[in-house]
Amino acid sequence: QVQLQESGPGLVKPSQTLSLTCTVSGGSITTINYYWSWIRQPPGKGLEWMGGIAYNGYSYASPALKSRTSISRDTSKNQFTLQLSSVTPEDTAVYYCARDTGKSNVESWGQGTQVTVSS
Repeated sequence: QVQLQESGPGLVKPSQTLSLTCTVSGGSITTINYYWSWIRQPPGKGLEWMGGIAYNGYSYASPALKSRTSISRDTSKNQFTLQLSSVTPEDTAVYYCARDTGKSNVESWGQGTQVTVSS
């Protein structure tokens, strides 16, 4: 019954910071052994795992994006967030939040939100 919903601006200008929020319902982001991830899919390309935050609050990111990525959470709102700085048009993608078990097993997905980086 867990549901995830992405929210944030659909258009971001180059060099700015992209901020997205995932709101979780039907389950707690602090539940043991669950991990909360951000995944994106650029046009014509495959899914790219970006990073996530564990049930205990530890965050992590893909080596390719680590320098620009910050993932945090607000347990009072049952939300976790993505901030991607210094964006370029190559960051244009559909962005998803998801829940997994930490074993590359994604159990639940948000519907995804389109983000376009353009002037």
